[in-house]
Amino acid sequence: MANILIINGHPDADPRRLCAGLARACAEGAKAGGHAIRVLELGRLDFPLIESRQDFEHTPPPPVIAEAQESILWANHLILIFPIWMGGTPALVRAFLEQTFRYGFALAEPGSDKSGGLLRGRSARLFVTMGMPAVVYRLAFGAFGVRAIERGILRLAGIAPIHRTLMGGVEAATDATRAGWLETARRLAGTAS
Repeated sequence: MANILIINGHPDADPRRLCAGLARACAEGAKAGGHAIRVLELGRLDFPLIESRQDFEHTPPPPVIAEAQESILWANHLILIFPIWMGGTPALVRAFLEQTFRYGFALAEPGSDKSGGLLRGRSARLFVTMGMPAVVYRLAFGAFGVRAIERGILRLAGIAPIHRTLMGGVEAATDATRAGWLETARRLAGTAS
């Protein structure tokens, strides 16, 4: 049994959003697979931006971020769901990750005797939605927004393996296609992979 943290990174907390549906499907699949779950909806959280190096290195995280960090420590598998906006992750997702994945929590303090990421032993799956076809995002844009999260944040923190599922053309998707995506999310969350 895994402890799974599901993070819905869509800034709009409307439960009719595809990202919200994917989060619910992941929760259903994880529960059916016998896993323990916690869910974070970034669109419902209120926290400040990090505006300086001083903030990142020395300002304690606000309570809502400290609670998120506790859930990340509890989890051994993270599911992060977010849309692609303008080729990358929404600003809210980046702001959350900047606040959460700080030195001393996810990254070793500069100059410390620890090396590498501090969140080793955890895996992750990304479910990423977008308006453009997923193949165009991968080939023409190099999936740089997703790679920045995978390599620039999660892997640096020691999280591995990291898998991704890209869902493109969401505005034009049929009900059958959407149902297929939800079933995929349900199945993958149930196997915690």
